[in-house]
Amino acid sequence: MAPSLEYDVPLRPRRLRRTENIRRMARETRLSTDHLIAPLFVMDGENNREEVSSMPDTYRHTIDRLVDKAEALDALGIPAVALFPAIPEALKTPDARHALEPDHLYPNAIRALKEAVPDLMVITDTALDPYNADGHDGIVKDGQIVNDATIDVMQEMAVLHAEAGADIVAPSDMMDGRVGRIREALDAAGHSDIAILSYTAKYSSSYYGPFRDALDSAPKDEAEAPDKEIPDNKDTYQMDPANGEEAVRELMLDLDEGADMVMVKPALPYLDVIHRVQQHSDVPVAAYNVSGEYAMIKAAAQNGWLHKEKCALEALTGIRRAGADLILTYFAEDAAHWIRE
Repeated sequence: MAPSLEYDVPLRPRRLRRTENIRRMARETRLSTDHLIAPLFVMDGENNREEVSSMPDTYRHTIDRLVDKAEALDALGIPAVALFPAIPEALKTPDARHALEPDHLYPNAIRALKEAVPDLMVITDTALDPYNADGHDGIVKDGQIVNDATIDVMQEMAVLHAEAGADIVAPSDMMDGRVGRIREALDAAGHSDIAILSYTAKYSSSYYGPFRDALDSAPKDEAEAPDKEIPDNKDTYQMDPANGEEAVRELMLDLDEGADMVMVKPALPYLDVIHRVQQHSDVPVAAYNVSGEYAMIKAAAQNGWLHKEKCALEALTGIRRAGADLILTYFAEDAAHWIRE
């Protein structure tokens, strides 16, 4: 805390707010394209894109259109994309085995991105929900999400992604011990240079709805699977929204297991958690400005209730101010333009 002043003069903090240039000079938090990661959705097909109905101006792209989008992001100076696959329902199974096919949509998209834009970092996800007929991030047995059997599949997925060209593997599943075992698998396969970005504090949040629309990856309910006992939420493995100190415990475990970067998800309702994790982390901290946060601003802006650009940049700056070094955001492309202006 700064010492109190005993001078008999008025204190006027507004002196440093008087003009745009002096505000720039005194600004504590900086937001640049260096801090942005663009999530992208990929789907089967050719020369097509489909708008996600609950995420205006966000699309599922076929691989050729995905490459076009990646080239545009790279030209704006955005350093990385996080890739998520929309897998056809017919290919989803309870054991998520399609995830391990060497020639399916996801590894093919990774290869196409690295061939077209080699300097753009590609971040891949090893959670099973895009491939799982039950809609969960892990394998379901007798109504329970099985931890270690899930990690067995994820280890193979991580190696497959690395062989396809992924730069960073990002397990988003919240299974216990998965960072260490993925590190072991990558190292054993000769991919010791591939980094792990762990979803360290991923909360069981209601803000993921539009993302699950994009991938059709919500947990199945009783009506969809009447003959199976399937949890209709992810509360048993994603974190309780009421807990903050637990995020620090998760962080310590991930760091001990070799995480190169860590993440808090969602971002805006968990700014305090981002700050706690940053205070205890000696690796870069990412935050995911998730689909529901994006959709709220977009919907309010479309109704004329909020100014899209100002509110989006304010939200991203707040996430940075809380302590995030990196931000995954669906505003990445727009924000890159706004920052340049």
